[in-house]
Amino acid sequence: MSDHLHTAQLDEQDSHEEHMLTPVPTSERRSWWAMFAIWVGFGYVPTGLIIGGLLAGQDGNPGMSFTDALIAISVGEGVLLVLTFLLGFAAMKTGLNLSLISRISYGKKGMILPMLIMACLTLGWFASIVGMVGDIFNVALGDVTGITVINGLSLEYILICLIWGAVFTYSAWKGIAAIEKISSFAAPFVLVIAIVASYIMVKQFGGFDKVMVEASTREGLSRGTAVTVMIGAWIAGVIMGVDIFRYAKRTSHVFIGAMACFVLTNPLLNVVGYLGAITTGDANFITWMVQNGLVLTVMGVTLWVVALWTTNMSELYCNALYIGPSAESMGITLPRGKIVITMGAIGSVLGALGFYSYFFSDFITILGAAFVPLAGPILADFYIIRRSEYATANPNDMPPVRWPAIISFIVGAIMGVLFQYKISIPFDFPAGLAALIITFVLHIVLSFAMSSRAEQKQVISPGFLSPISN
Repeated sequence: MSDHLHTAQLDEQDSHEEHMLTPVPTSERRSWWAMFAIWVGFGYVPTGLIIGGLLAGQDGNPGMSFTDALIAISVGEGVLLVLTFLLGFAAMKTGLNLSLISRISYGKKGMILPMLIMACLTLGWFASIVGMVGDIFNVALGDVTGITVINGLSLEYILICLIWGAVFTYSAWKGIAAIEKISSFAAPFVLVIAIVASYIMVKQFGGFDKVMVEASTREGLSRGTAVTVMIGAWIAGVIMGVDIFRYAKRTSHVFIGAMACFVLTNPLLNVVGYLGAITTGDANFITWMVQNGLVLTVMGVTLWVVALWTTNMSELYCNALYIGPSAESMGITLPRGKIVITMGAIGSVLGALGFYSYFFSDFITILGAAFVPLAGPILADFYIIRRSEYATANPNDMPPVRWPAIISFIVGAIMGVLFQYKISIPFDFPAGLAALIITFVLHIVLSFAMSSRAEQKQVISPGFLSPISN
């Protein structure tokens, strides 16, 4: 009886830890609506609007016609949809978060390198989104106090960043249930307001026909470049999706979640951003709303904060799932809640000090080019090299390092940076995607070449039953 009680207590404790070190059991998987709502909210970030503005050639930059923009959006979002589904299916079948599924490919200690990169990336995103919230309140309220604290940042900007950073942190601390609840509330709201705002902008401009006439004058941006930017802007979310889809019950739920982001939300934002850039000169329709009366200002600020809330708590939630297992691989036990609070505090302070304004662009570009290939070994292992091991092995029983993954990831990361800054790829092929393909192929080649090494042998954990077996 005492053993049964002890086991139940351990299960309950691990549930509070959001299964940071174990697979999500089938009993705790969530509904199709949860996957849909979470991914609508997760996908609603300013990046989609910015990309739409880029396609329109905002601020006199090269652009493309509306027809070409729709083609580029379809191709770019299609690639993201496929990658998201492939990684999401692996997460759904195994119930493993990104860190644990990486242990099978990289080894228990080998996964630390790519996961620390992911931790830095998500922390940077968290700090940046905190700054975005501060910016939108600055636009809506202006410089109320007239007090400048540091680097030209106003007192109210810093206070708003710290307050909302604390709200985001608390939501991430509550876990997947809070993410689902807030996203379920926000999803219909943000989608409807985006459609209504775009309709009003087009109407004020003189109608859709006039918009198309203006759009036909935009030129100079190739489809390949457009697709490259779209994939690069969202590939981080694709890989982070593993941590969400481990809660999916069925394959269809993975597809629904992926479609919610890359067929519904993100393409909608791309189109709205394009129309906004054509009609108002600004892809971010929230700015337009704030400048058009009190009612639209309140709606715009509310929409912005709620939309960024759904995204930012996911960033911090995933951040803890990278740091916790990495620390555990080094023999250090860090509770998930403490990680969330600590990193949330750091991210909030960075956001309040202007990380978004001063560092966001370079930070995201460099890390984005380098980290994308980490998914290559995971995809190659799950679908080609060692699929059976996912059903037989506890990820905590992995050998320290599996060199094919480490080597292929390092090569892919270097190639990603070179493709981004030094080497031109034919047809403007996306740098991150090219690096991912290289890593995928190289991992397969090295896995076969090193198959006789001890650490490459299949691991079988006695008594372990993976969700993939069900």
